[in-house]
Amino acid sequence: MKTIVKMGAGICALALAACNQSSADNLAEQVENAADMRADAMENRADALEERAEEIRETGTERADAIGAADRNVAGMTDERRAAIIANEAPAVR
Repeated sequence: MKTIVKMGAGICALALAACNQSSADNLAEQVENAADMRADAMENRADALEERAEEIRETGTERADAIGAADRNVAGMTDERRAAIIANEAPAVR
């Protein structure tokens, strides 16, 4: 409860401080806040891309392991079939 009261008091203090800001200071603060929000959104997207990249790496490793375990005769495959497997457009092992 004390934390909520302290947070409320802090918010009120910020609101009162904002009233005393000049128009230029207010605009500058809004610009900075907007830039922070855009940067946070970009970092979130980057984190999501990093997670997806790791999933792709793991899938590639699993596919490579499956090919090795199946001991397939890849010499008998067409170039198109090999290219499709590499591009993840065909199953690695049937």
